[in-house]
Amino acid sequence: MGFDLRPVLLGTLLLLAGCATPRPTTPVVPTQPHAPTRPPQVSSLPGPQTLPGWADEDHLAAFQAYADTCRVARDGASVRQCERAQEIRRTSRPVTPSMARAFFENGFAVVQAETADGRPGLLTSYFAPEYSARRVPDREFDTPVLGRPAGWTRGQFLPERAVIDAGPPPSAPLAWMRAEDLFFLQIQGSGYLTFEDGSKARAAYAADNGRPFVGIARPMAERGLLPANGTSGDAIRAWLAAHRGPEARAITALNPRYIYFAMDSDDGGDPSGAAGVPLPPRRAIAVDPASWSYGDLVWISAGAGNLTGARHGYTGLVMALDTGSAIRGLMRADLYMGRGDAAGAEAGAVRHPLHMWRLVPRP
Repeated sequence: MGFDLRPVLLGTLLLLAGCATPRPTTPVVPTQPHAPTRPPQVSSLPGPQTLPGWADEDHLAAFQAYADTCRVARDGASVRQCERAQEIRRTSRPVTPSMARAFFENGFAVVQAETADGRPGLLTSYFAPEYSARRVPDREFDTPVLGRPAGWTRGQFLPERAVIDAGPPPSAPLAWMRAEDLFFLQIQGSGYLTFEDGSKARAAYAADNGRPFVGIARPMAERGLLPANGTSGDAIRAWLAAHRGPEARAITALNPRYIYFAMDSDDGGDPSGAAGVPLPPRRAIAVDPASWSYGDLVWISAGAGNLTGARHGYTGLVMALDTGSAIRGLMRADLYMGRGDAAGAEAGAVRHPLHMWRLVPRP
């Protein structure tokens, strides 16, 4: 299913930026460092019809994505709204765009999310990559896909990327990939592999080395390897491929974080996020779970980005269904674009100033 996110507004997972844009006046959610904030009097809050761009939204597509994933929500009001959505699906053949719009307008109130300084946040994007792989290494496919280390526990500190890349594989590799492809697979956290015999598998996140994620786009620009506005995912990957070997490893080593994988079958769908449900393309975001809850319904409005190839921006309804090591703070979201090359090309150019509104279920 597609997120129409009508071109009112999309950045890269590898950089940070932001600029001021006008915002309509709505109630504000103050910053809460450790828990999602809920407004005390839902009945007094405006409805989503007051949101910028609401009339242009594809409400039916948003409703279908919501109904597919809303069962991850745990608070009582959200559970009741999810049940209402399921009832509409059961009794309406088919659900119409006007019914979907009425569901949101009658069932939710709007609260703007905003930090103390009032500045916009940041929207980036990620995708499920599809890469070629080999069962045995060769000159081009010479980088191992490693499985979870024995005895690994979450938060455990293991060697940094540079040490792992320089040493022999600690265990039998699950597959072999091009070095730049594996680097981007690790940034995305999961992806799909196609082997030389045509068979496919999903490389799913299994563990990490406990090190922080560090973007390489800014240092590449600072070193003159890429222009400041030319650090899209495609541009970075192309540079790494053209400088495969010691030069590329010196750059990827700037990001000490390393991801280990498990191999699953490819069911032809999209990967599951941290909430445990498949991510609907262009309708799911990764958020900081200290500021949002899985299952939250969110309106995003992201202004024009500054990367070469960026679209004007993105506006629409999304579900909070995932998280990531680089996604921190109330005003930070990572939009899941889908799987494959086209999704990756678009996701790699997303770095847009962001405004967010929480849709709070009415009783």
